[in-house]
Amino acid sequence: MSEKPLFTVQINEGVPEITPEQLFSHLGQVTLIDVRRPDEYSGELSHIQGARLVTLGPDLDTFLDLHDKNDHVVFICRSGARSGRATVASRERGYTNTFNLQGGMLLWNQKQLPTAGGRS
Repeated sequence: MSEKPLFTVQINEGVPEITPEQLFSHLGQVTLIDVRRPDEYSGELSHIQGARLVTLGPDLDTFLDLHDKNDHVVFICRSGARSGRATVASRERGYTNTFNLQGGMLLWNQKQLPTAGGRS
């Protein structure tokens, strides 16, 4: 018997994406990786509670080398572009359950979903 997928995924230019609402309903069940700069993570758009800051570049490379390739991971950035690149990089390294947060923190905030370190 196969396991039911956690998300119904949309593919956008080859990148598997999930909506903010999907992520919100599964918080605590996935690893959240925010790939923005530290000033963005703690800045105006804030971040999602439980998200780990792992910036693009060497930090992300190290994370991808060491993390469980079967874990459900959602990558987050400001608008979805950088996290989309992180999602592609993870898939190229053999990850099978990695997803981009559609619209990033801009859309998350627009939908008035809760953030940490800023408004709630």
